[in-house]
Amino acid sequence: MNLPNRLTAARLVISPLFFISFMLPTWFGEGLKTLSTVLVLVLFTVNELTDLLDGKIARSRNLITDLGKVMDPFADVFSRLTYFVCLMNAGIMPVLAFIIILWRELGILFVRMLMMGRGKAVPANIFGKSKAVLYAVCGVCGIILHALNTWCAGSQWLEVCAVVMNILFYLAAFASAASFMTYIAFIRRDGALRNLTR
Repeated sequence: MNLPNRLTAARLVISPLFFISFMLPTWFGEGLKTLSTVLVLVLFTVNELTDLLDGKIARSRNLITDLGKVMDPFADVFSRLTYFVCLMNAGIMPVLAFIIILWRELGILFVRMLMMGRGKAVPANIFGKSKAVLYAVCGVCGIILHALNTWCAGSQWLEVCAVVMNILFYLAAFASAASFMTYIAFIRRDGALRNLTR
């Protein structure tokens, strides 16, 4: 396994560690809240750095592999959904936004499997790119808000931050659903699954 793929695989290990760190106060008491917050920030930063580096290294050193093409997007979804589960549990992410995103990610996984069976890739679209950016923004801002809720508890301005976060999450959910519908529209026009046996 080359270096970019090792970095990608590291994200698959970091995500469960992130979840465990996030849940420490819930499982073992509020006394671990500060430790939990520090671990969450560190693991989040390391995870995002590996996400940034694996693609850059793969492209610059021509180390793009079939495994990397599959594992990298899977690691992205795996880590993002882990963040979102934690943020939903903390009351930072609306449940409705989370469930829309979850259904979209499962739906696109199914669609990609069908298209791969036909030897075709699902093309990127503007909503898909917007979704990726909004996922990243929501992840960063949500984790920062979680830390602020720990260190600045009771501050009135946190209520404004919470409202802004809700808007961001709903925008991400909208872009997520819109990208999925755009994929479905493309597949219908393309006719790639027209002769799929049922």
